[in-house]
This record gives sequence, structure tokens and C-alpha cells, in this order.
Amino acid sequence: MIKQIICDNWKMHLSGSDKFYDARVPGTVCSDLLAAGAIEDPYYRDNETKTLKLLYNDFEYRTVFQVSDEIRKSEKVLLHFDGLDTIADIYLNNVFVGNAYNMHREWEFSVKEILQAGDNDLRIFFHSPVKYIEEEYRINPIEGTSDAMRGFPSIRKAHCMFGWDWGIRLPDSGIWRDAYLVGYSAARIDNVYITQKHGKNEVDLGIQVEAELSSGEKSTVAPEENDSGLWFQTTLRDPDGKVVADKVKDGRIHVDAPRLWWPNGYGEQALYTIKVELIRQGVVLDVWEKRIGLRTLKVSIEKDEFGTSFAHQVNGIKFFAMGADYIPEDALLSRISRERTYHLLMQAKQANFNCIRVWGGGHYPDDSFWDACDELGLVVWQDFMFACAVYDLTDEFEDNIVHEFIDNVKRIRHHASLGLWGGNNEMEQFVADGVWVTKPKQKSDYVKMYEYIIPKVLKKYDPNTFYWPASPSSGGAFDNPNDESRGDTHYWEVWHANKPFTEYRHHFFRYLSEFGFQSFPLEKTCESFTLPKDRNIFSYVMEKHQRNQAANGKIIGYMEQMYLYPENFQKIVYASQLLQAQAIRYGVEHLRRNRGRCMGTVIWQLNDCWPVASWSSIDYYGRWKALHYHAKRFFAPLLLSCEEEGILTQDSNPNAQPYDVKKSVRFNVCNESLNKHKVTVRWQLKNVKGDVKAQFEKELDISPLSAVWMDRVELPEAELGTDYVVYELTENQKRISKETLIFCEPKNFQFQDPKLQLHVDGNKITIQSSAYARDIEILNENEDMVLEDNYFDLEPGEEKTVRIIEGIPKGLKIRSVYDIL
Repeated sequence: MIKQIICDNWKMHLSGSDKFYDARVPGTVCSDLLAAGAIEDPYYRDNETKTLKLLYNDFEYRTVFQVSDEIRKSEKVLLHFDGLDTIADIYLNNVFVGNAYNMHREWEFSVKEILQAGDNDLRIFFHSPVKYIEEEYRINPIEGTSDAMRGFPSIRKAHCMFGWDWGIRLPDSGIWRDAYLVGYSAARIDNVYITQKHGKNEVDLGIQVEAELSSGEKSTVAPEENDSGLWFQTTLRDPDGKVVADKVKDGRIHVDAPRLWWPNGYGEQALYTIKVELIRQGVVLDVWEKRIGLRTLKVSIEKDEFGTSFAHQVNGIKFFAMGADYIPEDALLSRISRERTYHLLMQAKQANFNCIRVWGGGHYPDDSFWDACDELGLVVWQDFMFACAVYDLTDEFEDNIVHEFIDNVKRIRHHASLGLWGGNNEMEQFVADGVWVTKPKQKSDYVKMYEYIIPKVLKKYDPNTFYWPASPSSGGAFDNPNDESRGDTHYWEVWHANKPFTEYRHHFFRYLSEFGFQSFPLEKTCESFTLPKDRNIFSYVMEKHQRNQAANGKIIGYMEQMYLYPENFQKIVYASQLLQAQAIRYGVEHLRRNRGRCMGTVIWQLNDCWPVASWSSIDYYGRWKALHYHAKRFFAPLLLSCEEEGILTQDSNPNAQPYDVKKSVRFNVCNESLNKHKVTVRWQLKNVKGDVKAQFEKELDISPLSAVWMDRVELPEAELGTDYVVYELTENQKRISKETLIFCEPKNFQFQDPKLQLHVDGNKITIQSSAYARDIEILNENEDMVLEDNYFDLEPGEEKTVRIIEGIPKGLKIRSVYDIL
């Protein structure tokens, strides 16, 4: 098979206009207009509104290309698009060849008879998705979340392009993935499916190959020569490039002493390279070459004393999922690159993530995303692209989505990191309650789509990967889909219902796949979309970059509980990030302490698609919020955490009837590794001057994959406003972690000025404190520096040295909680 990329000489224009702009393919309308200076940055201030009006227009892309001799000589020639976004009509040499109406599909059109010698004119006419959904909604008002534009469920396009409670309304269009000609004679590889059967120190790989003949028919291909003359041969290379197998016997390849693929934190990410060649009469017709990981990966669902478990299981080992939900990296899709994706996912690994959930309101990620997850050891929960809406299951819609499923399942299924397929985001629980449902059929259509159609596709194309009908779900059939005792759960009482952080401790979810707390992005990110006059969180522009209704006020409401009101914008940004980190830390540490009963914490969310106030731990420009640094600590394989009693766990109302505040500590050590650890736990009760009032030390043997509780210690002598507890975990006299806690709200603690100082020596920064300091933040001038650690605590007279991972330590700034009290 031969490919000829069609990426050069593209022009684009607004329908009805004679003015053409240079176009980038892959690319989008907004990206091309922005590059040409025809529109202003849609992310700046409220330019979104002007850009959205422009998208009521139709657009046309054009190019002229010549056909290579190899393509011309092929028996079959196809015009192929990896992605057209969407509602597009395609014309080649003024001949209509077909249309595309789903951005999530690949599109192919037979064009051999249309191609001509010399120049070939290719035109793609994109109809306005905004006008399309408005007209569809007028005819048939299908409902979905009010955070997106009405009618968005009627088009197979990333739902969040029409807005979300963190997303800009920017329903862009364009040739968003590669376009090319495909030429082949006799046959080409249609798909290859690899199965794995693991034994003791051995693996058998099943190789199933299906070819597409030049007639268009599909044919199963044998692994040895036969009368049809069409067969395949396979070569398997180990992670070092050595050939370990090149013979297929009975459709299988045998591998002795396999190097297994493991998630981050449990072992190496060994990747083998498998090459399948389609052969006819001694001639190689086509080649399929991919990397695979030798592993078993499933979800364990078993009855137990708490209900029914829900846990990832790799190579027979149940592991605790630690990660975040991933959304599209940019509303302007052309800005997403292999390098940017890898960098984002590497930052997830740096924070000790072992999993990623691809949320169902975006798009199926590019191959580069999957390659990165394979290499970095991030197990992926992949939603199908349905979120917060209902759909009418017509014959045409079913045919459309089935093709979408097949395209993406065939493309993704070989990846080592694929952990499970999820049917949709949050629709089972809402449809069960009648939300968005306007007619009874939509409820039955829901069941058909997620409990019949998708499983049927997967049974044929990927029967070995676990399927879960929705998130959250208890297994389907509208059976209490957000049940804490089984399946996965979304929990939003902390945030949406204004519950305190300590509320997490009243719940024991089996697998928490969504929970979050908002903060503002870093100040430099805010400056990228504001003028100085806009830098008030209740300004029009700041609220345009806050898509969750009344959320800025909600942040202030939580802030009032913990801090004195910050007197300027800079301090509000800082305090909001501390709140976010503390909220999520409360949840994760509690659930990790209950390992076995709970087996997953997936934070909403990892990233942003534009500069915005949101639940992300890394903002749009890749700047780490306080949450991401805290995640690095609370997702660490060895975690010492404390379940304290104090004001926050009792009654923080200053006007409550006076009561004796219980003050106690109960420590827990989590070991999310395959190794046994002999550790020492030390803690001390100190006053604000650093004087020791009580102390404790104990050695513990921590088994692999376990969480060990220590006895609760009552501390009635602790003074609420002046005493704190410092606790650390060491192994072989090396400190693993050190944290502190107080028994009251930070605003009521008598912090002293720590007179923080720092010193830079090459790629290291040393920080000194003269008093007890909490959540010390170190930023450079551009706020893009990534440190080994940040937002940490120091005691009186203590110093700490941290390594610079990324960025230049120019114009350093340092502050702590003392600066906002």
C-alpha cells in the first residue's frame, strides 16, 4: 500500500468571499484565520463572542496536487481523511465524491476514475456546525447540559466545542487530521488484532489479520502461503530490538521469558515491536507495524464485605488507580502536537500518576497520546464520546456511531495502556432520573446504545478489553449508578454542594473516577487574557473565563472558611490554589488509607483547553498549580498521612455553643509498590516557636500493596492557635516525606513572619525559614518553573533544597500562608 500525503498548498476562505487565506493541514478554520491576522485571539478577554459569530458562516478549503506514479499505477485509489470536522462536502476535480458528518471517524472515497494527469483540484466545503445544531434543535429538540449550546447532541463533534463548565464556545471546523491518497493493488491490511495468553514465564500471541481486497471485499488472511496466494508473515522484536520470534504457528507466536509491561510505579514499560507483512506471490503488499506490551489488564469485580469491588488488575496484581481526567488539550486543535501531549503526560508521571481517564465529551486522542501512555505507564480509561446528553437512535445515527466505534477500536486496541472502554460520561445516572429526557424512547435508546450496540461492536473487534457502560455506573440497567458500594462513583458534594473538605471522610467509594475543586490559574496565565482593569475575580472578563455558574463566589465562600480575605488579586489566586490542593488532598489521603475497600482516585481534572478558572492541576500554559505539587506527594508510592481531629472535623462556627475540641492524630502508611518496606514514622507536637511538647517514633514493616493504621493518639494538651504537629517518614535513615498539620483553620493560627530567604546554586534552590511556614510557594518571573517540590512547609530554623526540573530561576518570588493572613 502506498500513501501520498496531501498537506501542501491549501487555501481557505469564508463562503461567499473572494479573499483566500493560507491554510495549514492538519488545521482548523480559527487557527488559519488567527495566523492570517483575520481574527483576534479568541482566548483574549471576551473575543470568544466575536469568534463565535464568525462561525455561523460556511468555509471552504482548496488545494491543487499531482498524483505520484506509484499511486497512479495502483488498482485501487482512495482519498482518505483521518479526520474532518465536520459536516463537510468533498469535491475532486469538480466531482462530488461524498460527505463527512462525524469528526470522530475516518473517511475514504474511491477516486481512481476521477483523478487526472497533471493538476487535481480538491475542495472541501464545511457547513457551519453552529447553524446546523440550531436548525436540528428547532426540528427535534434533543437535550443535554445547559453549559453547552442547545442542539449539540445532534452532531458527532466534540461536545465541549460548544462550551462546557470549563470550556470556551468555539465550535471550530477543518481538516483536523491527516489527508492523503491511498493506493494499493490486490489487497491491503484492513486490521490486525493481537491477543495474549499468558502462562508461567511465557506468552502466546494470537495474530488475526484481515485484508481488504481491491474489489472492496474483506478477507481473513492465513499465516502461511495458500492457494489464494495471499498470506502474512510476522516478526516480533523485544524492547532492545532483538528478533525473538518470526514464525507464526497455528496463528500464534510463542514468547519465552517475556518482559512484562507494568503501569508507572510497579515495573518497567517494556514495549515489543510487532511487524505484520501482507504478501502475495512473494511481493509485500502492505505492512502493519506497532508497539505492544505483554501484559494482562482487566478490571476485578468481586463481591466482598463492603459490596462489590472495582479495581484495575495488571499481570494478576490489583493496583490502586491514581490519576486524573483528561480533556482536549486545546480548543484550537491544530495547537495540539506530539511534543505537547508527551510533555503533559510526562508531567502526570512526574506527579506519580498511574492512570488517565479520557473524558467522553471531547474526542478520541491521537496516536501520539497512546504512544506516550504506553511509554510512561499510564493506564487509560477511554470513554466513548458521549457526555451529559441524550440521543435519538435512528438507523442513520446508529450506522454513523457504529462506524465511529469500529474506526477507533481498531486504531487503539493494540496499545498496552488501554485499560478499559467506558460507554459515556454521567448519562446513566441522569437518564435514570429523567434529566434531559423528553420522550420515553430516549431512555430505551440509551440502553440499546450502551448495553447492546457498543458491547456488540467490542465483542467482535476487541473482546479482551473490559467494558463499563457509563461513568459513574454500578454495571448498567439504571441500577443505582452512583452507588458508593460498587462500581465507580462521581462525588461532587465537596464543591457543588458546598460541603466541607472533611466530608470525604464520611464516604468509602470503591473507585472515585471524578471529584474536584476549582482554583484560578497562575497570575501570569490570568494576565494572558486580561487587562490590568480586569484583574478582579468578579469582573466581566474574569467571569467570562469562569464557566461554572457562580463558582468565583463559591471559591470565596470556601476561602472565608480557611483564610482572612486576601486584599489583592495576586493573593486570591494563591489562596484559591491552596484551597484546591487541600480539598483534593483530604479526599485522596482518606481513600488511600482505606486501600482494598477503595481502589481508585481519579481527579477532575488534569488540564485545560484554554486559559480559564477550573478544576485542573496544570493550567492551559502548562503551569503547575499547587494541586499538582500536592498530588506528587499524596500519590507517592510510600505515603504517610494523618487522620486528625480538630476544629475542621467538629464545628468551625465561631459562634457555636462552646465545646471541648477533640485533638488527636492517627497515622497511616500506604505502600503502593510491589516491594516490602521497613520504615520509621516520627511525629512531634510543637508550639509556634518550635519547642517540642510531645513526640513519638515507631518502626513498621509495610507489606506490598497495603495500608497500615497506627493507633490514635489523643492530644488534649495541644493549643489550637499555636501548636502544630510535624510528621515524617524515613527508610534507611533517608527521609521519604515530611508534612505538618494544625488543629484549627489557618486564619486562626498565630503564624509568625518566617522571613523566608532563598539562594540559587545552579539548578538548585535553597529556602530558609525563621518561623513555622506553611505552603511555601516559589515562582520565577514567568511562573513557568517546575520544581522538585513546591507548596511545602518549613519549621523554625529549617532549610530545604529543591531541584529545578524546568525553567529559569529569574526574578524569583517566595511567599507562604503568612502573607495572606
